[in-house]
Amino acid sequence: MRRRTFRRTAGAGALAAAALAVSVTGCGIRTTSVPVDAGAAPSRVPCSTATGGATGSPVQGVPVRVFLVCGAQLEAVDRRSPLPEEKAGGDPVRTAGGLLAQLLAEPSESERQAGFTSAVRGPLVVSGGHSGDPAGTLRLSRQPEDLAPTALSQLVCTFAESSAGAGGHTVLLGGPGAYEPKRYRCTTELRERPESAPPTAPASAPATAPTTAPAATATG
Repeated sequence: MRRRTFRRTAGAGALAAAALAVSVTGCGIRTTSVPVDAGAAPSRVPCSTATGGATGSPVQGVPVRVFLVCGAQLEAVDRRSPLPEEKAGGDPVRTAGGLLAQLLAEPSESERQAGFTSAVRGPLVVSGGHSGDPAGTLRLSRQPEDLAPTALSQLVCTFAESSAGAGGHTVLLGGPGAYEPKRYRCTTELRERPESAPPTAPASAPATAPTTAPAATATG
């Protein structure tokens, strides 16, 4: 009688252990005797680079600012242009060309580690306006609307926030054809969502949006 009781108890224990294993497996939990190292928690992209050289040597070139992509937004990055200072800021077309070269260049190692990328791809050249274009017009070798939206947003904000812009956070930009240029505006919304189309206005529109006067109240 004791042997039968022991066998029944052992059999019940085995069935309970099997049922527990099935229950754990059914919940989506894999049983393992080996500890699993899931690694460190993902870190947030810093979107900022260290200032100054690591060796302490002075950085050559004229300081310029371009807009790169980081964290699905446009962020300003300070760089050094090899253009001479007297040429970098005096000629808007030359300035735009230097900025375009910076956007076409691969991000530096520190920029890549910080999460920066650029959507601007070549071949792409910038030149002055056509005959009859408003002063300060820049013409790209490709129609602006044919560029990737994020790339166009980078160009608009980089040009508009430099001496190549047309004032009021805008830039007069056109393509190689006979289409009239447009006034592209770099806004906070565009920097936050560079995949959207940049706001435009006719080239003849004022650089700053007119302020709407309050409606007069009738009295009688």
